[in-house]
Amino acid sequence: MDEKRRGDSDRITRDYLDSLLLEMRHLDGRKPETDFSLYGERFATPVMTAALSHLNAVHENGMVELARGAARSGAVCFAGMGEDEELSEMIRTGAKTIRIIKPYADNGLVTDRIAFAQECGALAVGMDIDHAFDRRGDYDRVEGFEMRPKSMEEIGEFVRAARVPFVVKGVLSQKDAYMALEAGAGGIVVSHHHGMMDYAVPPLMILPDILKVTGGRIPVFVDCGIVSGADVFKALALGASAVCVGRGLLKPLADQGAEGVSEEINRINDELKGIMARTGCFDLSHMDKTVIRRTQGN
Repeated sequence: MDEKRRGDSDRITRDYLDSLLLEMRHLDGRKPETDFSLYGERFATPVMTAALSHLNAVHENGMVELARGAARSGAVCFAGMGEDEELSEMIRTGAKTIRIIKPYADNGLVTDRIAFAQECGALAVGMDIDHAFDRRGDYDRVEGFEMRPKSMEEIGEFVRAARVPFVVKGVLSQKDAYMALEAGAGGIVVSHHHGMMDYAVPPLMILPDILKVTGGRIPVFVDCGIVSGADVFKALALGASAVCVGRGLLKPLADQGAEGVSEEINRINDELKGIMARTGCFDLSHMDKTVIRRTQGN
């Protein structure tokens, strides 16, 4: 195994997820429900789409089809980079959409994106703070736009510019969680952006520490490597409010468009219900982290 493979954060995350085992608890069982509330809206599932971008190569009008699929399943739809009209079309499908904005060097561009998303009726807005640097330590550049790291004060300015919750994506430490909370963030996404940095701590490993910082004051979402109902259950049992599923939606989207996205979200949610039923966790407010056990040697 070469050095690059040993440091693959996606593989490390997968291994950690698979190291978490579950007790069965059947007595006093109840049929589970997965609906939950977020930012004043009710959703059928805690399985959300990740902040994907530029899906036209996957399926014609791919981002809009993604949103249609999320709407059919009663799921939150995150959206990454894209044209303003595309975001408008996504929201017009009825999908409750959270727009994630890049950390542009030009803060005026950030506030313009915030304003447009609000005008379109976005459920929330946010920023993926982990896109500030490239792998060489230079400022990242995305589609010709230069990025910059943001300070707690700048995040606070974006929070104040937004009339909807502002979500900070790419949090993988107690330090950033604390600063996001102090800046007034309305939610955070625990994520390493699918291996943006080698040897990144798995999101579920750092999640309990981050929850100690947030203390239930804001929702905490988990991203990276979530592909099954078992993965979702483990994240929720450890305290996440909801999860993001990204790459697992690409093939269903390519094959069947919105219908494929909806079927995949429903499949994962059904798997989640099956595990909830067998662990005595009958709704999302009664998830129990004590059902989780680590394999020996992990």
